[in-house]
Amino acid sequence: MSTAQVAPSVRAAATGPAEPRDAELRLEVDRLRRLVQTLDQRLRLREDHRRAMLHILQDQHQSNLRLEHARKALIHIMDDLRKTTEEIARREQELRDKQEQLVQAGKLATLGELTTGIAHELNNPLNNIGLFLGNIIDLVELGRLDKGRVLADLHAAVQQVRKATEIISHLRTFGRLAPVGYEEVAINEVVLRALDLLREQLRLRDITIDLDLSTANPVVTGSPIQLEQVFMNVLANARDALASAPVKVLRIRSAVSQERVDLTFSDTGPGIPKGLEQRIFDPFFTTKEVGHGTGLGLSIAYGIIKDHQGTIEASSPPGEGATFMIQLPLARQ
Repeated sequence: MSTAQVAPSVRAAATGPAEPRDAELRLEVDRLRRLVQTLDQRLRLREDHRRAMLHILQDQHQSNLRLEHARKALIHIMDDLRKTTEEIARREQELRDKQEQLVQAGKLATLGELTTGIAHELNNPLNNIGLFLGNIIDLVELGRLDKGRVLADLHAAVQQVRKATEIISHLRTFGRLAPVGYEEVAINEVVLRALDLLREQLRLRDITIDLDLSTANPVVTGSPIQLEQVFMNVLANARDALASAPVKVLRIRSAVSQERVDLTFSDTGPGIPKGLEQRIFDPFFTTKEVGHGTGLGLSIAYGIIKDHQGTIEASSPPGEGATFMIQLPLARQ
């Protein structure tokens, strides 16, 4: 047998069984390749997840740091706010103390202006007491004791003592420095008390008082002493304005309007210079001559009325003098 005849069959026998094995190997290689690719993708995905988680953790750490900084800043802000609040409270208390001192100074200044009238008010009952007691002494010395006459004179003297006591008590109450307490106040009575302290000064200046107070007897909630000071300041301004007026009339009115009481004080004086109706309520502002008035009276009155949830305004129509209107809310029933 020749070599040419044997070789093809040998080659066929040698290569025939290897083809399925190669196919299997290729399939296995492909499978392994796909597996490697899958593993690689999974590893890449896991790495991406790891990096994403790392970023999240870093962001969370930064957020925690910012939150901690914000917390510390908030603590500082709260501490500053507390200190500021305490400082405001301290300054408000100082302001209240100064206002109380100013009001007290205004009251004492008002009492100083009333000295002449008050002396006259006290002098009258003292003179009367002296007269009644003198009558009794005369009766005793003359031996004409009449029990009825003596008792009448003694009772009259006691009445005069009570009158003087009331005046002194009123002055002490008005002038003392006391905590401000609000209560129900019959406003007409406060007006009359203020008028009583100034009545003698008004009489000495020939000022006619035209009084028309509401019969409804309006009641407000407030400090009777402070309200009396307001009315005295307004009345004192009217007194001064009428000093050289040809017609001297002071009109005082009170009226109930809805849920408030309206009080008006009008005089026939020269009035308020145009454009100064608001400025007269400024501290230390006055249209009076130097040495006549502190410029605090109406400013104090304005502050007191404002504290009582009310209003005070001034108007001065040409040729009609000055009018002060005070409005206060009525006490809730």
